[in-house]
Amino acid sequence: MAEQLRLFVACELPDGVRRALGRVQDDLRGLGAERLRWVRPEGIHITLKFLGGVDEGRVGKLEAALAAAVAPFELRLGFGKLGNFGGSRARVLWIGLDGDVSGLSELAGRIDAALEPLGFPRERRPFAAHVTLARVPDDVPASVRRSLPDVVARCTSRPLPRLVLSELALIRSVLRQGGSRYERLASFPASHPGS
Repeated sequence: MAEQLRLFVACELPDGVRRALGRVQDDLRGLGAERLRWVRPEGIHITLKFLGGVDEGRVGKLEAALAAAVAPFELRLGFGKLGNFGGSRARVLWIGLDGDVSGLSELAGRIDAALEPLGFPRERRPFAAHVTLARVPDDVPASVRRSLPDVVARCTSRPLPRLVLSELALIRSVLRQGGSRYERLASFPASHPGS
């Protein structure tokens, strides 16, 4: 029986951007959000599609489909869009992306289209250009959840580096105590016009 791999497609971030986002996480913790489950800075990425459990034998077909879906794109991270998903029942703290967000959305759409014939359904929700900074554990008291929009509002802006992305990656998530560890299985450099 083939091993099941927990996979997703993402753009990895340069170390300097990850360090800058780690400082934003520190700011949020200092404002009262310390009880969240924080993404380790070295694991922060831009998820384009979560695939879930995939038989190891299907990885080659996934790689071929993803290689056909890449294109050049450029993104600039913007701290002005710090927020949360879930409103008063906050589940995730994130920082939004600005710049060529429509290009990133189109890339996510091409990935969806490329993987659909392999049995991965298209996303039902519109693509939300963001980077996850923390998740809110189920056992966090309601009072902490309710305070998160205020924590986000009080977090002062930090300048973040401009970001140019030129490849995406197929990544394996290995669940471990203390958080997931990510392993890049393959990377796909963006094709450039005229190449």
